[in-house]
Amino acid sequence: MKVIPVILLVLSLTACMSPVRRMPALPTAANDAYRLGSGDTLQITVFAETDLSGNFRVSDGGTISMPLVGAVPAEGATLDELRQRLTTQLKANAIRDPNVTLAVVEYRPFFILGEVKNPGSYPFVPHMTVLTAVAIAGGFTFRASQDEISVTRPSTNGSLVASAKRESRIQPGDVVYVFERHL
Repeated sequence: MKVIPVILLVLSLTACMSPVRRMPALPTAANDAYRLGSGDTLQITVFAETDLSGNFRVSDGGTISMPLVGAVPAEGATLDELRQRLTTQLKANAIRDPNVTLAVVEYRPFFILGEVKNPGSYPFVPHMTVLTAVAIAGGFTFRASQDEISVTRPSTNGSLVASAKRESRIQPGDVVYVFERHL
């Protein structure tokens, strides 16, 4: 029976397959609007209201706290959605026609682990790729499998774990993992 050795060979090759090859590919980032998350810092300007303007950080609970309006949900909102919420809240609390502008001044960090020289948490930079993240972390170690990288991306319905290429875009809050190469 020559079938059994062939089956054993196929099973052993499958067992040696990298875990990255069994993951779905990281979706290419559509041009969706940026969604705010815990740790982002926003510059909020209310025209002619200096006491209400300044930098505000999205709390661990996903809110920002402003004078006159209190805690406003920000987690998962786009800048435009949050601007509309703030405008509505300010109108309801004594400002006749508020003119509100928002900008992200500091994004929440990304994390990189595995076979990089300096794993850890780093500030996010817009348009960052996996290769840029690796460079920020000091580059690949000599044991790194430079083509076996995964990204864990938090989302509102759990986390997505996917394989990534060097040119894949990462987002704030992503966890990048560089695997060890198989000898």
